[in-house]
Amino acid sequence: MTTTLLLARHGQTVWHAENRYAGVSDIDLTDTGRAQAEALGRWAAAHPVDAIWTSPLSRAVATADPACRALGLTPTREPGLRECDFGVVEGRTLAEFEAEDPEWAAAYRADPVANSFPGAEDPSAAAARGVRALRDIAAAHSGGRVLVVAHNTLLRLVLCTLLSIPAREYRRVFPRLRNAAISELRMNPDGSAALLSLNVPCETDGT
Repeated sequence: MTTTLLLARHGQTVWHAENRYAGVSDIDLTDTGRAQAEALGRWAAAHPVDAIWTSPLSRAVATADPACRALGLTPTREPGLRECDFGVVEGRTLAEFEAEDPEWAAAYRADPVANSFPGAEDPSAAAARGVRALRDIAAAHSGGRVLVVAHNTLLRLVLCTLLSIPAREYRRVFPRLRNAAISELRMNPDGSAALLSLNVPCETDGT
């Protein structure tokens, strides 16, 4: 049976408001991020799911919390859903890194998978663990609907992998996943997937 995964990026954090890379760093939500999480909770109340899975990072857990409360569900924290480690750019902007190392920044822009940041997690390895996590979640809830709260870069890499798009194109094909918006993914029993919607706001005001 096919399983529906409702993918959501966590709410806004202080670093994301400034366009800083937040990978494995555990950064809190802003007031805006908490409002986005509440909007996701209201969406979940109107569109119930059978289970909720999250990245273990606190910004994802906090984003899922209103939905868990609305539906009376306990979230499952999945290590494979954590964000990529961005190495030397953790807490920094791409512009700051570019001022320090323009050649590497240019190479990153051309191919962010082959030329990931110094000290960063291999994006291909991150994509593989994310794909494994989603396939395991789908298998655990065959035929059901599952809300999955994770991260911008990881989810974009995973979507490319599942949809047979070269991973190096993830920044071009999926410029960004909006905070707390819903992307609907149909997971088939053979492990293949179909993207049914992308970046659908939880509420009409875009929160």
